[in-house]
Amino acid sequence: MELPSTTTSTIRAKLKGVRQTLLSLHKALLDSERTAYELVHGDIPSPAAFLQLLIGDPWFSWLQPTTTLLVQIDEALAAKNPPRSDRELEQLLDDTRALLSPPRVEAEGFWKRYAATMGRDPAVAVLHREMQGQLT
Repeated sequence: MELPSTTTSTIRAKLKGVRQTLLSLHKALLDSERTAYELVHGDIPSPAAFLQLLIGDPWFSWLQPTTTLLVQIDEALAAKNPPRSDRELEQLLDDTRALLSPPRVEAEGFWKRYAATMGRDPAVAVLHREMQGQLT
């Protein structure tokens, strides 16, 4: 069994830190969107009802790229045979940077909603800044 290189170990450690902050950011986004949803539609009666909304309601569909990225990072970090290459791990960091940065074309979809959420929710804005610092 080949041991990961120092570079791979360094990238994996960075990806683990980014994952932890991204997980906190994802939770803050969920909490913020739940509050916004409840202001319009009334209280969500249970965690199961909230899960159903997350899965099927268009209100929450913009959060899917964050969820998908977290799953990809978890899969990469859990891979044992063979260890993920430096490039594959770096690509996940690049994907995170791209997702959490303004697009080069008109802001649609994820970024438009994400920017609006940062503007109304200080917890999301703080976690965004923390994530930007980790990704530089």
